[in-house]
Amino acid sequence: MGHVANEITPFLKARRAALDPAALGLRDGLVRRRVRGLRREEVAQLAGVSVD
Repeated sequence: MGHVANEITPFLKARRAALDPAALGLRDGLVRRRVRGLRREEVAQLAGVSVD
């Protein structure tokens, strides 16, 4: 399973970075983003699933 994780991690990071939180109705909040795009928690929220 480690091999699959090694392949999918860069893909998921690239997809998250390509999305603009403001365009999806998410506020930036008080904390500055270290990287562009959505946080994992925001992806889960928009998908209606748990982060866990």
